[in-house]
Amino acid sequence: MDRRFGARLRAAMDEHGPLCVGIDPHPGLLAAWGLPDDAGGLKRFGERVIEALAGRVAAVKPQSAFFERHASSGVAVLESIIRQLRQSGTVVILDVKRGDIGSTAAAYADAYLDPASPLAADAVTASPYLGVGALRPMIDSALAAGSGVFVLARTSNPEGSALQRAVTASGRTVAQAVVEEISQVNQGVEPMGDIGVVVGATIGSDADEPVLDLDGMGGPVLAPGLGAQGGRPDDLRRIFGSVTGRVLAAYSREILEHGPSVTDLRAAADRVLADLRHNL
Repeated sequence: MDRRFGARLRAAMDEHGPLCVGIDPHPGLLAAWGLPDDAGGLKRFGERVIEALAGRVAAVKPQSAFFERHASSGVAVLESIIRQLRQSGTVVILDVKRGDIGSTAAAYADAYLDPASPLAADAVTASPYLGVGALRPMIDSALAAGSGVFVLARTSNPEGSALQRAVTASGRTVAQAVVEEISQVNQGVEPMGDIGVVVGATIGSDADEPVLDLDGMGGPVLAPGLGAQGGRPDDLRRIFGSVTGRVLAAYSREILEHGPSVTDLRAAADRVLADLRHNL
């Protein structure tokens, strides 16, 4: 790698716009594409998405679980998809939401961030709910490898609200505490830090939602929840304010439902991207 993750992602967003497309081959979508729910179907699904979008969007985000459910044959397909995307120059964010302590966190880093691993991505998603400090082996490995980590802070699913909005002894919400710990890692890093946070594009519709201050975080913000989950591009500036320029908007079903046609997938991505650019 010739640049840090934050710099690579910044360059990709500047060139291609703020769109990240998920690769989520769940059984219903495979059926809608006329594909079998097996490793062969995953392979054909992934190849079609790569043909349509590699090199045309800032990032692609495979959801590991949909490959893991097919055991070793599915993981082998995931390895191939990651390799092809990275060879095309497309930033790959592997959605694994891992989080553990000590040597286990280090082992996850070896699996997903070590450049020698067949599963090595540009960045991974991680859960901080064993403590952000417990992720330090993963964060340190990412920084050493020129990779990145997106740490869950305020997610788009309603089940996360009670935990993430809970107020700590310091008077901050749990989500804000996560953001502030990540900000320490990114201090002084330009043009964008390597460690980001995940903040859902559906937050803020509740009048009682605590304000989440992202100004000093310094890294990218991965914003899921757009499209099928109800978030809209015109919500982003209201939610993210001054850090909107660092928001990577994640879409999946809104684009993937237009497959398996490469032309239709590209057209759907272009429409979403135009909407994002208009609102950002």
